[in-house]
Formats: sequence, C-alpha cells, structure tokens
Amino acid sequence: MRSKEEDIRKIMANYRLNRYKDKVHYAVIIPLIQRGGEWHLLYEVRSSLISQPGDTSFPGGRVEPGETFQQAAIRETTEELNIDSNKIEVIGEIDGLINEVSVIHSYVALIKGINFSDICPNEKEVAYLFTIPLEYLLKNDPTYYEASVLTEVGDDFPYHLMAHGESYQFRVGKRKIPFYNLPSGEYLWGFTASMTQCFADIIRSDHKWIS
Repeated sequence: MRSKEEDIRKIMANYRLNRYKDKVHYAVIIPLIQRGGEWHLLYEVRSSLISQPGDTSFPGGRVEPGETFQQAAIRETTEELNIDSNKIEVIGEIDGLINEVSVIHSYVALIKGINFSDICPNEKEVAYLFTIPLEYLLKNDPTYYEASVLTEVGDDFPYHLMAHGESYQFRVGKRKIPFYNLPSGEYLWGFTASMTQCFADIIRSDHKWIS
C-alpha cells in the first residue's frame, strides 16, 4: 500500500502548470504592411458600435473553444479587416500581456498580396485604419504616466479574521501607462502602446536596425 507521501509525490510529478486557466484569453495580430516601399504597423480605430469606441487597437479578440491562440488571432483579423487568411503570414509571437482577468497573446504578421488602400475593414467593428512607419517607432519611445492601483473590498470582507482588522493597510500599487502622441494626431496608449513598444524593442535588439 502506497503511503500518502508517495501519492503526493506522484501527483506533483505529473502536474503541469496551468497558471492562467481562470483568465479570459485574447489573441491579436500586430500587422506589418508595406507602404511606399517601407514597412508600417497597421492599427484600427474602434467603431462606435463596440466596446471602447474610438480607442486604437490591433486586430484581435477573444479565443473561442477549440481554437489555438494563433488561429483566433488570424480569424479575428480576417473578420475585422475583411481580408482572406492567405494574406496574413504569421512570422512570430512576442511577449503577451497579463492583467487581473485576462491574457493577451500577440503575434506578428506580414500582410501580403493587398495594398493598404484596398483594405475595407468591417464597419461594424472598425471606424478606420491608419499606419505608422516602423522606422518612426524604432526612433521614438512612448511617454509613461504613473497611475495608482487601489484595493477595494466588499462589505462582507472578513476583517475580523485578520490581525489588524479594519485598520489593515492594503498596499497602493503603481503602474506605468504608456502613451504615443503621434505627429499625425493619432495616439496609442495602454495595451496597444505596450505591445508596440515590445515589438519595437525586439527589432531594435538587432544591431542592423541601429543607425
């Protein structure tokens, strides 16, 4: 008869990490498209008919059951940009973003076989598109603004079980929110700005891009 120690050892040896099983997963494409012989990043301005209207984002959305993260990113991009999946060539994945409730998986893709001017996005989801030259993003970092993150608990929070009761001082968290204020009058901020800078940093890490 196995001991409980042996059972625990076996269970732990077979366990596979699943840190984010309770979070909602999203996947986006960071699209690169050529304009005038130069590579640009393509952005969407969200339609007034969906959440966060007027914000700038990359194409993407929620991962559906049975999809891989990359499949979800491609599907959402085809739906939002109204282009065929064969015009989307995924060339890599960059660091994702994680917050309290969700995980965003980010894929870099080349948009091939179609001109920017010929892309007619889904007007139910996208107000309009614009691009930013990659060279500009390699030479210009965002400005960061600090925000406080406070802990708020409900009326039923069990203060009576804590050593200091209601006098307990929760820490005030700090986060830095990136903003790109672009010469065109457009702007990037939050997750979109973070993913943009992450991609730019990766490209900059190759000395060939340093002028």
